[in-house]
Amino acid sequence: MGFTPEFLDELRHRVPLADVVSRRVKLTKRGREFLGLCPFHNEKSPSFTVNEEKAFFHCFGCGAHGDIIEFMMRSEGLTFPETVERLAAQAGMEVPVASSEERDAAKQRHDLQSVMETACAWFEASLSGAGGGHARQYFDNRGLDGETIARFRLGFASDSRTALKEALISKGIPEEMLVTTGLLIRPEDGRETYDRFRDRVIFPITDPRGRVIAFGGRALGDAKAKYLNSPETPLFSKGRMLYAFAQARQPMFDSGTALVTEGYMDVIALHKAGFKAAVAPLGTALTEDQMRLLWRVVDEPILCFDGDTAGGRAAARAAERALPMLVPGKSLRFASLPAGEDPDSLIVREGADAMAKVIAAARPLSDMIWEIETAGHPLDTPERRAHLEKRLEDRVRQISDRKVQDQYLRHFKDRLWTAFHARKQSKQSQPGFGRGSREPIAGAVYAGAPGAGAKARTDPRLLWQKILLATVINHPDMIGEIGEELGSLDFSSSELDKLRQETLQLSGVCDLDKETLARHLKEQGFETLLGDVLSRDIFMHAPFAREGMEPGDVRAGWAEAYSRYCELPILKADLKAAARAFAEHSSSEKNDRLKSLKEQEIRTASANGETQDPVEVSAVKLA
Repeated sequence: MGFTPEFLDELRHRVPLADVVSRRVKLTKRGREFLGLCPFHNEKSPSFTVNEEKAFFHCFGCGAHGDIIEFMMRSEGLTFPETVERLAAQAGMEVPVASSEERDAAKQRHDLQSVMETACAWFEASLSGAGGGHARQYFDNRGLDGETIARFRLGFASDSRTALKEALISKGIPEEMLVTTGLLIRPEDGRETYDRFRDRVIFPITDPRGRVIAFGGRALGDAKAKYLNSPETPLFSKGRMLYAFAQARQPMFDSGTALVTEGYMDVIALHKAGFKAAVAPLGTALTEDQMRLLWRVVDEPILCFDGDTAGGRAAARAAERALPMLVPGKSLRFASLPAGEDPDSLIVREGADAMAKVIAAARPLSDMIWEIETAGHPLDTPERRAHLEKRLEDRVRQISDRKVQDQYLRHFKDRLWTAFHARKQSKQSQPGFGRGSREPIAGAVYAGAPGAGAKARTDPRLLWQKILLATVINHPDMIGEIGEELGSLDFSSSELDKLRQETLQLSGVCDLDKETLARHLKEQGFETLLGDVLSRDIFMHAPFAREGMEPGDVRAGWAEAYSRYCELPILKADLKAAARAFAEHSSSEKNDRLKSLKEQEIRTASANGETQDPVEVSAVKLA
């Protein structure tokens, strides 16, 4: 849709800029201008000015500048056409339409929106009517009060095949229009049309301006499809809209945060608990269009999908889709819910504070890409590590923006070096791995600390193996995340290996809690060994492995223990390769690398409590 310069000038003239700005900024008259705190950056002294005569705003702090259209686009996350339409409505001006085709399309959209609004009111009335008792009970069981139901305009569709159809046709709405909106289904065999939504609670879906354009329905009975959305229509494209975006847009802008979750009830529960910047995609993984919609309002939306396998897949797909679209300042973050939880269940069980902690711990997109490429992949040989490096490079090449791409390449290069080579002395000598404190930390591993048993001093690998096993036995809900890594390791103890195999095998056939798993292992003859693995000595070295620890501490501790267990074999393999390279063709650079690896091997073996088994480098001068 095109707008003539004359129309836009008239629009700017009719709507006072100060009136629009003052809805968001407290303005003080100073001479011919207004002054206030800038809404686009944090400041303590006002540097934001509004000049009515010249019809522009300007901030001397951050440089923001523009007219009334620019201000609304930036402050409310609107597109240019949306801004013009909203200002025109405020000014009492009719938006010009360029062609007869556009006029016809605009009229159709207007008429269809009127139908959807009528249907929404009918669903709302049905919920409060005599037949809506079991739907009201459903919402009551989910903890929704009347205010929340009204705010989200929730409704009810009875199990009648034609109740909505008859009600709307009686209001003079043509049957064909009800088919076009997706409210009715027309069978291909020519039978009578019937209502799409039957025996369901109804969730209206709106466009960014809050106009009803579609519905989602949750079955109250035993329907095959638990959730059902409107089909694609001239009003509705499910890959371009977000549930509750109209309600969440202002809180997003005010907080600078957007929270993306999976379902209608999750969004409503989050809003009810005070997280009013929550939205959800509509039955699909987050699409590119939905990311663009979010990025119009905030820089780094937080994705908070369910703590199950499907939620993990949804997060991974979103991460992969985001890569080609990244530009400086725009990205995604990922919040990890506890296994088996969704936002609604977590808030009900542990309260809003628990949800706030999950959001505060959200990780950057780069962490998610690293996790995708490392989870379940053994990294114990140079070839496997080279393959990881190639996979990460392939991911980064998908990023179109060169500046962002360069930063990702540097980030992963540094991370690869840190993961496989650069174990700093401070990390090895200080409890908590160089976090700036010598106080005990729940997620830290103290494998080299005094007090290890005689067996551990004889073969420190046994200590690591027991730490890893203690972690999964006390936290069996994490086996889905770390089982492949545990199964890929080479255990030096045949008894511990049998315990590992039994644990992993059982986890593959049923859901486990700690008590069930421990009881089964004792029944299989592992009682004595289980007591050894779950002893005080083990938890003294690895506090994170104790029962009842925070999931984040457990994950961090496991990752550190796994890395430390794999580290020395990797270093020894690198050292052997460097020694061979030096023997084949000596040089000062190769000698320096060999010396560096040797020193690192000695430090790592010492920090891990191991007696060094030196690689043969007798032909090489190391000093």
